[in-house]
Parts: sequence; C-alpha cells; structure tokens
Amino acid sequence: MSCSIARTLEVAGEPWSPLILRNVWVGLTRFDQIQRDLGISRKVLAERLKWLVEQDVLERQAYSERPPRYEYRLTEKGFELVDVLLAITAWGDRWTAGDVGPPALLRHRNCGELTHAELRCAHCFEPLHASDVDVEPGPGARPPRSPD
Repeated sequence: MSCSIARTLEVAGEPWSPLILRNVWVGLTRFDQIQRDLGISRKVLAERLKWLVEQDVLERQAYSERPPRYEYRLTEKGFELVDVLLAITAWGDRWTAGDVGPPALLRHRNCGELTHAELRCAHCFEPLHASDVDVEPGPGARPPRSPD
C-alpha cells in the first residue's frame, strides 16, 4: 500500500510489538524478562522478536555461549520507532491516565527536566498538529485511480 502509516503498521502494528519495543527501550532486553513482564506466550514472543529483527528494528546480541542466550537491542530504525511510541505515550498520558496520572514519567537527559513528547515543524519549530497540516502527494504516491 502506498501509505507510510500502513507500512509502519505492517512492521509494528499488532498489539505486542510496541510493548516489546517499550520493554527493550527501558532495559528489559532478555527473552525471559520480556516474557515475564508482558505475560505473552513464549511462542508469540519468539515470533514477534524474530519479525522485529528481520525488519531491522531490533538486533540480537549473544550474552551467553553455553547455553546460547541472546538479548535484544534497538537499532537506529528501532529508536526512531520508539520516538513514535513517545508520541503515543503523550496522548495516553493526556487522555487515558485519569486522576491517578501517568504510570511513568520521562526525564530529559540533556536538561534534567521532566518532559513529554511534542511534535514540532522541522522548519519553523512551531508545535505541529494535524489540523495545521495539508497533505499533498509525495514522490512515492500512486497515481489516482481512474473511475470505472
């Protein structure tokens, strides 16, 4: 499909992948750690990890030779996908956390302050919202379908 959203969801759109990526990002990098935290079946977790490695979102690194054991690390592509999860987190914190507040806080390493994800225009640096954007065909767009 000629749609960046659809292509992204093909890589990480089923329910477990974003949670697996979150766990690896926060430091739960070993199979057993991820499985225990999510309560996901070992079979499904193995399939999702294999897929995410094949998609170059995660990479496997051996941490034991006997028995062979691996941990998972985010690739550059994976870190950029976690940036998307930060935006989802900001939305969830605002609209689903209720009176108890968000379950986790984000502290920016550079300045030391608590923060949240916020989209900004790459040119003028103003906040970027869907209501402020017009969508135009890009170089990868399909030609319009002709009426039958």
